[in-house]
Amino acid sequence: MIQINFIVLSWLFAISITVHNLEEAIWLPKWSMSAGRWHHPVEPAVFRFAVLTLTIFAYISAILALVGEKQSLGAYLVTGYALAMLLNVIFPHLIATIALKKYTPGLTTALFFNLPITAGLLYHATIEGYIDLNKFYYIGPVVTIGILGSIPVLFAIGNRVIVPKRKS
Repeated sequence: MIQINFIVLSWLFAISITVHNLEEAIWLPKWSMSAGRWHHPVEPAVFRFAVLTLTIFAYISAILALVGEKQSLGAYLVTGYALAMLLNVIFPHLIATIALKKYTPGLTTALFFNLPITAGLLYHATIEGYIDLNKFYYIGPVVTIGILGSIPVLFAIGNRVIVPKRKS
């Protein structure tokens, strides 16, 4: 039987991000066309490039947590990413679904995968000593802001690299 601990939850976190981002990659671009202020319309290939990159980052974080010691860079990256995804359950997924009165792509995986796994990951990281809460109180939000800040950058890169140039 597999014992649930920080390392196992780090890998489950990366897998849950994969499933969540897959749900979004399939349905969010079309949804974004009618989401109004909740999401700017996104080109499907550009959005998929961005979520693929963020998914890869989840695995890199899990690997760094696995090979690092307690309170390592990897431990803080994976828990900071978990904080970002825990907040992502509420905003935009849950709030947008309620406000728009229609399903927001990613809500199901956010509620049934991301919420319990990220909460468990943060709990185990704390009780097993992988993170120091006093450090996490500032590192977690910094990682979260970094991930949020990377999204428009990834969209810009995707728009430059993926979207074919149109002749004027």
